[in-house]
Amino acid sequence: MCIAAIAWQLFADKPLVLLSNRDELFARPTAALQHWRSGTVAGQDLRSGGTWLGVRQVTQSSGQTDTRWAIVLNFRDAAQTTPPNPTSRGQLVTEFLHSTLSPLAFARGLALADYDGFNLVLGTRKQAVMLNNRGYGIEVLPAGLYVLSNGQPNAPWFKCERLRGRVRQEVLPLIAEQQNWQDAAWAVLHDDVCAPCDDLPKTGVKPVIEAALSSIFIPKARATAVLGDAYGTRVSNILTLSSMGFEFAERHTTEGSIRRITG
Repeated sequence: MCIAAIAWQLFADKPLVLLSNRDELFARPTAALQHWRSGTVAGQDLRSGGTWLGVRQVTQSSGQTDTRWAIVLNFRDAAQTTPPNPTSRGQLVTEFLHSTLSPLAFARGLALADYDGFNLVLGTRKQAVMLNNRGYGIEVLPAGLYVLSNGQPNAPWFKCERLRGRVRQEVLPLIAEQQNWQDAAWAVLHDDVCAPCDDLPKTGVKPVIEAALSSIFIPKARATAVLGDAYGTRVSNILTLSSMGFEFAERHTTEGSIRRITG
């Protein structure tokens, strides 16, 4: 499970500011943020070979450069059926980054039934689209602040509304004033306040599990206590596109260190 806040086309010098947490089993093998041989910059799920969030600079036929980016989040619904031999959702990101299609054209060509439930955002510097394979049609995003997690993109989950409010109040004003905003962003991503019992989403899992997963940041000890397996927020990411290129930062929960790659 994951959560993301996407400030899209709100600032002339920063068309994209994306904050996200990746929640996953700690036993799932994962590589840290790095340059791939293919030119992609991302962490990597070593089990499937894909990624949850990535960026890639490309040279267009005109000779101009563009930056492609994408993020995928699982869709949580205990009643959903799994397709036979599903394609890894992490491949949605890598395939888009290496495609020459626009975000809209790529989204229209997806075989949605081949995947377990997902929310997906695809973008370049000029266009971004959001979609899922659980009934939410393709939306070309106008400028705005978008927050999504593991339900429908417009679902007012507690963690989504809390992230939206804190980003709007604590992060966006600092960006607008060209002040240091990343410390505030990391702090927001570490917010572990749970939803009240009467404000939990209903995704088909037990309320005690819903509660453990209801915060922006999911502490390992809390989630593991109810799930049995070691689980929680493993990494936080900040991806920024600017007039100069991109900066991709990753903070590991267990280490506390921050790795940055620019391009």
